[in-house]
Amino acid sequence: MATRAAIPSIDLALDFEPRSRYDAIDVNVQIRERYGDVLAPFGRAAYCSLHTTAGYLDQSLSARLDHRRERLDPFIRAFQVLFPAGAGYRHDRLEERRELSEEQRRIEPRNADSHLAFIASGLRNCVTYVRRPDEPVYFMDLDGVSGDIVRRRQTRVIAFNRERVVARARIALPVSGHPIDSLNLADPRCGVMPLGEELMTAHGISRGRLDIGLDPTERDAGVTVNEYETLLMRHDLAEVLADPLRFLARQGRRMLQEPRVIAAKSLGYAKYDLVHLLNELMDALCVSESAVERLVARVMALPASRFLRLKRGISLLVADRGSGGPTIVRGTYQSPILIQWSAPPGRTRVLQLTLTEFV
Repeated sequence: MATRAAIPSIDLALDFEPRSRYDAIDVNVQIRERYGDVLAPFGRAAYCSLHTTAGYLDQSLSARLDHRRERLDPFIRAFQVLFPAGAGYRHDRLEERRELSEEQRRIEPRNADSHLAFIASGLRNCVTYVRRPDEPVYFMDLDGVSGDIVRRRQTRVIAFNRERVVARARIALPVSGHPIDSLNLADPRCGVMPLGEELMTAHGISRGRLDIGLDPTERDAGVTVNEYETLLMRHDLAEVLADPLRFLARQGRRMLQEPRVIAAKSLGYAKYDLVHLLNELMDALCVSESAVERLVARVMALPASRFLRLKRGISLLVADRGSGGPTIVRGTYQSPILIQWSAPPGRTRVLQLTLTEFV
């Protein structure tokens, strides 16, 4: 068997098919079945999803859920309750999606609920785990089956033993004065991705990670990786951030009008379901009843930004792209996105970029 010092790192690309619209697939099992015990020499691994409705939980959160489906599934289900499928999202009005051709409209899934649940639950496109024998690492897919179409999913795994920071940089971004807004950080005009590519090229790394995070002084903002589609970002997500209870009430009114969708609800639908989804979250996380009561009271008085699991930092994988050399890995529809729910002083936000090499 190779020792940890003998092999610097290993890069694996996997694809698989989910069994249902929501599925949790243990990637480590997939690797063992296809490649054997190739991860054994390594102490760490970076897992990268190439999709906007499928990703990974942080290792710390997965550990709180005991890495078990009985705990993971209720956690995700809570956010699926908050964002039910087919609830009239603007993103799902395909006739308004100007970027789609007529052919694309015929096959495009109506999956705004999966995008919103991905963002709200804190799923990540890229995570780094300390490897532990027989500990699962779940690829969490929120939209794997659309009608009769089973979607082919892809993930990338780089296993290594050590990492070292090779560069840091800061960038100030002009943002709008709108209290609730989003900014596509993949837009070259922002300068974020060009700066990341410049750092990667200057330091000549072929395998590593680019972390993009809010400066510690920044408030009322978060970052995610998702599809930067106008109707999703400017309407659906903005409505959730502005008033979550009103959002839930709107979903509830629709369901009350369509009894085939859901059994009759009380007029207090919004708060009822919010309390119950929070209870499910707390059960999954093993938080005490008193803590649940305090959190519910807090949530009722605060905007969605305070209880959605929006992150202050994201990671993008740096890896070989074949003959073209190393690149910052992103799926076709993946964009790093800055989300704010309060306008900052001076209409400027500062991001920190950290480039790490796997060695």
